[in-house]
Amino acid sequence: MKIAVIGGGINGLCCAWQLALEGHELTLFESDTLMGKTSIASTKLLHGGLRYLEHFEFRLVREALHERQWWLEQVPGFTRRLPILYPLYEHTRPRWKVKLGMMLYDWLAGQKGLGKHRWLTPKQVKRCSPMLIQEGLKGAYLFSDGQMDDHALGLWVAEQCQSLGVSIREHTPVQKISAMGDITTQQKVEAFDRIINVAGPWSVQLLEQSDVEFEQRLDLVRGSHLLLPHVSKFGHLLEVPGEERVVFVLPFKGETLLGTTEVRQKIDEPIACSTDESTYLLKLYNHYFEPDRELKDVTRSFAGLRPLLTGSQLASRASREYRIIRKGNIISVFGGKWTTARALAKMVIKKL
Repeated sequence: MKIAVIGGGINGLCCAWQLALEGHELTLFESDTLMGKTSIASTKLLHGGLRYLEHFEFRLVREALHERQWWLEQVPGFTRRLPILYPLYEHTRPRWKVKLGMMLYDWLAGQKGLGKHRWLTPKQVKRCSPMLIQEGLKGAYLFSDGQMDDHALGLWVAEQCQSLGVSIREHTPVQKISAMGDITTQQKVEAFDRIINVAGPWSVQLLEQSDVEFEQRLDLVRGSHLLLPHVSKFGHLLEVPGEERVVFVLPFKGETLLGTTEVRQKIDEPIACSTDESTYLLKLYNHYFEPDRELKDVTRSFAGLRPLLTGSQLASRASREYRIIRKGNIISVFGGKWTTARALAKMVIKKL
């Protein structure tokens, strides 16, 4: 079957890879460069999503935990196991609730787990993370997830595609698609047996400008990150005081990665970390660590636009699930997360 994949992020690349493994003839269209937008602006984690358990997304968490293990085992050069601390204070969730989540997380991972969680006393926490504020600290749960170099790992998938004969066309924006299977670019019109629309935040925009009817809408949420001086070799999962949200503080390439935010925006607005977001993240960091950090300590910031399924007033509660809809010869992918890109691709194959 002659198939076109639109989108050179991790979901598009995994779709092209898995379809090529099935023996199909693949052409991938990317308007810019591979892994150049949303997929390179992640929190650099391969994880099940511990916080998604509060929203009862058990299927997604289990799938992501199993996929986490696959990435760690198959591509060790760009991935690693990362120990993460979840410190508890007076203002955080009660210990019993976090314990329940940790037990469920371990259970859903099953044999694909990275070791059982355990409780650390304040003294043990201080040895792991000396700069974490000790006042009011009850202790911390220690668990493990995966960390990755998202750009390098995505390009590794692109290499798998090319080795299977996938034709990759960067800097080739698709202007229009049709339910018959036609793709219009600036150069020409080409016919395909199937079109996989997996353009992430731009998937809905492509359908709209192509006059293709569709039911699904997206919640576009900007996630911003800051890079600060190194603070610990352990990762940290931290609750935002007064909110349901959590933020990660992670070691990454000799620095500290701090993020993410969740700010709704429109598709045509700039995708960049705002001053308000930087202030928000630094306030959270300074609540938990000493010495305080200021804007001048930020070495770099970056932001990505995440396509989330609609249905929640709070962006933090928006589902990280994905939905795959077929319209004629077009298969459109909505939503999805980095860790589950390969599993999503296998579901796309079933839609063929």
